[in-house]
Amino acid sequence: MPGKKKTKGSRETSRKTAGGFTAEERAAMKERARERKAPDKAEGEGAVLAKIAEMPEPDRTMATRLHAIIRAHAPDLSPRLWYGMPAYARGGKVICFFQGASKFQTRYATLGFTDAARLDEGAMWPVAFALRGMSEAEEARIIALIRKAVGL
Repeated sequence: MPGKKKTKGSRETSRKTAGGFTAEERAAMKERARERKAPDKAEGEGAVLAKIAEMPEPDRTMATRLHAIIRAHAPDLSPRLWYGMPAYARGGKVICFFQGASKFQTRYATLGFTDAARLDEGAMWPVAFALRGMSEAEEARIIALIRKAVGL
């Protein structure tokens, strides 16, 4: 229930504050503001790999594997940080991103796509996928999604 602190056995992780944002949400917004002020630090493989290295497990393993998949199958995408998350862009527009479960204390990590991704299928299609692990089956599906998102 929003507005309650986490207690032993509860699923609530953060207290909503004035304005309706959790501490994690406010931290992500502040991180994005810092990225916009210093874009050279938010750009590049080094910044993304450093952010991945800071992640707790299993987020770190999934983010590392996802990074390798994207670099191998969509090498024209540029790694960058976006709201403090590893993201991959073309022409300055983020196409996809990885949000670790630890980012907002959720039960799964997220592979998300922005409106710049070419995933359109009729009038409705998914743009975010929950990740709890990455077997060969998930990797194959991710490769297909990434290739479609970039128009391959």
